[in-house]
Amino acid sequence: MLSSSIQITGSKSETNRLLLLQALYPQIKVENISESDDADAMIKALNSSEDVIDVHHAGTAMRFLTAFFAVHGNREVLLTGSSRMKERPIGILVDALRSLGAKIEYTEKEGYPPLRIAKSEITNNKVSLKADVSSQYITALLLVAPKLKNGLEIILEGKVTSIPYINMTLGLLAQVGIGTQMTGNVINVSPLDQMNPVKVVVESDWSSASYFYSLIALAEEGSQVELSSYRQDSLQGDSALADIYRFLGVETVFKANSIVLHKTSLRPKVVNLDFNNTPDIAQTIAVTCFGLGIGCKLTGLHTLKIKETDRLEALRVELTKLGADVVITEDSLELQPVLQINHDAAIDTYNDHRMAMAFAPLALKVPIIINDAQVVSKSYPAFWEDFKKTGFIIQTL
Repeated sequence: MLSSSIQITGSKSETNRLLLLQALYPQIKVENISESDDADAMIKALNSSEDVIDVHHAGTAMRFLTAFFAVHGNREVLLTGSSRMKERPIGILVDALRSLGAKIEYTEKEGYPPLRIAKSEITNNKVSLKADVSSQYITALLLVAPKLKNGLEIILEGKVTSIPYINMTLGLLAQVGIGTQMTGNVINVSPLDQMNPVKVVVESDWSSASYFYSLIALAEEGSQVELSSYRQDSLQGDSALADIYRFLGVETVFKANSIVLHKTSLRPKVVNLDFNNTPDIAQTIAVTCFGLGIGCKLTGLHTLKIKETDRLEALRVELTKLGADVVITEDSLELQPVLQINHDAAIDTYNDHRMAMAFAPLALKVPIIINDAQVVSKSYPAFWEDFKKTGFIIQTL
């Protein structure tokens, strides 16, 4: 039976938003920042005086910094990243910034990093984007909007996806005193030249909590783990975990500054879930369902194909190694129930932190090998140490 208490680092998503806002408004003080590689990449880039900024695998940093240097940089920079980063599209954001007046050029493949960005005086205040694009494109524009002379109006065309991530950004903007309004598919951000001093404490990362939800779901009845620091009124979309895992046998109890996850006696059945709003936890839940021996159909996964790897294809390949019957499309994954899991499978991680962490809880069921295990440092450097605290024996090969 599992029982432990773990302090999880600050949210990567909140941290990177607040780090950029802090660079725009030094009056902001940020506490409990993420210890992730992505946050480290943001800090180094924002404090660099170099003309070449390399964010390596940090996709969030690439998107946010593209907007930052376009409207606030004091020099021309070349923004680049890893070979995988050069395969991740950024044309939608570049087109939006160019329509506002930004000076951005592609130095290699059209529509992809690296980017040469020159600071420009932006006076246009309206831009349109398709509503189903990555929320990081929209957030990048929202974060720099208050520094634009006339603010910004963003018109989202079609059905909006990833609403929780947009709401997180709007919530943080409001928290530091920036005026925002979202009416239907139109978002307005007011300009703000100077800001009063303000302190923001970053909530712990809900995406990181997902791996402990999976662990408790796969554990024996009566197991529990306490995670700090979390709020019931979280801005993070992945706080939907509390509702989702209720159907997978995990009850969440909110305390003053933490959550306690309890394994219940519920016997889960086939689940059908839409991840349009919470794509980052889809890998974890797919692996949980596989470990529980239940089927699932997960939809709304179109953004997974342009992450650190093609996460849908990676899930299909690695789950199949373990004996799964899994079918993927461009935006969905369907898993059939299985009674037996293959032992000693070596899971490839594809430079993707979430692949390593999503598959780790299966060690409760069978011995498992995680290749390139240190990839977890991208979002959760202490993951393996925290995993040990729950009773696992972890060997480095």
